Amino acid sequence: MPLLARSVQAPLHIHVRRGAVADLGRILADGRVSAGGDVAVVVGPGQGERIAELIRPSLASADVFTTSGGTLDAALELADKLRSRPYDAVVGIGGGTTVDAAKYAASRWGLPMISVATSLGNDGIASPVASLINDGVKGSYGVHIPFGVIVDLDFVETGSDRVNRGGIGDAISNISALADWELAREIRGEPVDGLAASLARMGAEAVLTMPGDLSDDAFVTVLAEALISSGLAMAVCGSSRPASGGCHEIMHAIDSLYPGTASHGELAGLGALFCTFLRGDERRFAQMADCLGRHKLPRVPSDVNLSDEQFVEAVEFAPRTRPDRYTILEHLAMTPDEIRGRLGDYVDAVERR
Repeated sequence: MPLLARSVQAPLHIHVRRGAVADLGRILADGRVSAGGDVAVVVGPGQGERIAELIRPSLASADVFTTSGGTLDAALELADKLRSRPYDAVVGIGGGTTVDAAKYAASRWGLPMISVATSLGNDGIASPVASLINDGVKGSYGVHIPFGVIVDLDFVETGSDRVNRGGIGDAISNISALADWELAREIRGEPVDGLAASLARMGAEAVLTMPGDLSDDAFVTVLAEALISSGLAMAVCGSSRPASGGCHEIMHAIDSLYPGTASHGELAGLGALFCTFLRGDERRFAQMADCLGRHKLPRVPSDVNLSDEQFVEAVEFAPRTRPDRYTILEHLAMTPDEIRGRLGDYVDAVERR
């Protein structure tokens, strides 16, 4: 009997530890990425000077480029700069917008890309997707998965607490996304990739039940690894399905209707909790509500300065953000009055926790 197997794209190297940025030259050499340090380092405007100072002793041959804005135009401008000379790899160091611009620019020229996360806002640090703004609208662009993923806990510790807390919301939202995927299988016969689902679920479950907070290296390491696993899950199945369901439809709707309301992870967590309530899964709802509350993440619309009517509008609009995706929102197909009624019950349920 023949043995069947599949090849899965995955990072060659994953490092989650302190001092990784300062040690970048050795990490790239040991990983056979660049022996001489001939790499293009991409940084954001906020920490660019600090990063350049840290990497210079170990990467004297590197060129440092600054990008900002998280737009498609900025990523294309960066791609043009990468033509200045041959590079062994592109190293994106920073938050989500910096890493995504670097991923897109590297993919334009087929260059290996190393993702070095200094914050843990979402699972983009290891995903084959770059989220970039084009003509005022955020879109998802397919890119090659990073060849290496590095998380420097020193930078995470000194970074924005709100940004990092958002990563908790994005991680646990996988639980809701996977429930939507199972619903699509039950109702529409959509195939579910078991390996991708397992990768997405393991990290989410770990974050959901892990004691501690962002002041604890053990918790931060689990969060980082959960976000990396989520990115790998998307690479395994070739879509964002294991990490994006009704939760992310709501998030994208709020981003479109009320831009700047809150971060990706904050809105994903809020959307996941609401969708879990709509499913009537009381056990999961209690777990997620307690986790979000424990980490001071939004749980009701007023927590992100949205009125009930604005949230109702976003939920009604949400299915249009992913027309091909079947989630609890498409399944229920609620009218605005029905959404309004369910939202009132939801807020009451959250307040009782």
